[in-house]
Amino acid sequence: MNASGVHEPWALRTIVEIVTDDGLTGLGETYGDLHHLNRVRECAKALIGLDVHALHTMYARIDAIVGTGRQSAATKEKSVDRVFSPFEVACLDIRGKATGVPVFDLLGGKVRDTVPYSAYLFYKWAGHPGDEPDRFGAALDEAGIVAQARLLIEEYGFTSIKLKGGVFPPDVEIAAIRALHEAFPEVPLRLDPNAAWTVETSIRVGRELDGVLQYLEDPTAGIAGMAEVAAAVPMPLATNMCVVAPEHFPPAMASHAIGVLLLDHHYWGGLVRSSHIAAMCDAFGLAMSMHSNSHLGISLAAMTHLAAATPNLTFACDTHTPWQDGQDVVLAGALRFVHGAVPVPVGPGLGVELDRDALAVMNEQYEKCGITARDDTSYMQRFDPSFTARRPRW
Repeated sequence: MNASGVHEPWALRTIVEIVTDDGLTGLGETYGDLHHLNRVRECAKALIGLDVHALHTMYARIDAIVGTGRQSAATKEKSVDRVFSPFEVACLDIRGKATGVPVFDLLGGKVRDTVPYSAYLFYKWAGHPGDEPDRFGAALDEAGIVAQARLLIEEYGFTSIKLKGGVFPPDVEIAAIRALHEAFPEVPLRLDPNAAWTVETSIRVGRELDGVLQYLEDPTAGIAGMAEVAAAVPMPLATNMCVVAPEHFPPAMASHAIGVLLLDHHYWGGLVRSSHIAAMCDAFGLAMSMHSNSHLGISLAAMTHLAAATPNLTFACDTHTPWQDGQDVVLAGALRFVHGAVPVPVGPGLGVELDRDALAVMNEQYEKCGITARDDTSYMQRFDPSFTARRPRW
């Protein structure tokens, strides 16, 4: 569950594979909503024949097709950068394979051998309505959230925890964070209500969780609202919602709206452009973590290489990997969690290979499930017609 509703039974992803004329292949991964998928397919045709080093030309061709220019990065679609990203990652994968070096070396070299990730907790039903309970069980109260955290920590060794909030009234989520703090007193905690609260509620929650939260992520909407909260609460505010394009930096920095930026190469335009954003964060004194969506192993590999080569990305990254429950499109073995961190792949390129059998199975599932666009709100309203995704809600 989340502030927009509840995840549907199937997550949508697009896999991009680039094949060079001498047989090298590169992999990228991006969102799977049909509108985005069609744009990726359309742009792919215009990139045939380019050199894998010609990223500026590639970006310009995608910009010309998508037609909205770089300003679209500030919109919900962030169209050009979103479409460009999987092609850029695939080209870096090829360039690494061609020269025999990992992608992190193409980004300046690694500064850490392992990349820490955070346990990502969700309020959830025991299973989708009409289905059998899943192995994670229900998490609709403090006890369920603590049990979920314990399961993920025991299986993956996570050393930090993030709770997706904005689902229940703030006092319920405050109680859940306090229960987590009591159960895991040495583990840093984060709370992300996805801008479901007013400024006043955000300030109250922030003050009540003084000394408990490592950071509070997107409690309220917009740079102005975040700045007002940031001035009144003791912990830093983090975002992947109010600063999502370069033009957002000046007003956010002038108003001291955030202390932590959650990087996401899927909408910042790939790994190289994300490293540029990291340099901006360094210049402005912002700390960094990394945002996660319902990614598979190709994106996990790309995220890990980027984090390994980003000195100022010092907070553990988000990941949805445990929620895949073992399903993936990359061959097993290249990526694993050790004490909550992923050892950085050292093979050439991304260091992962496509599992074509698994991809075929997932593609068949896609064709049968009938879901072509993520819609958490409508799915929740099937079971709770009174639900609304309005924000702020509290």
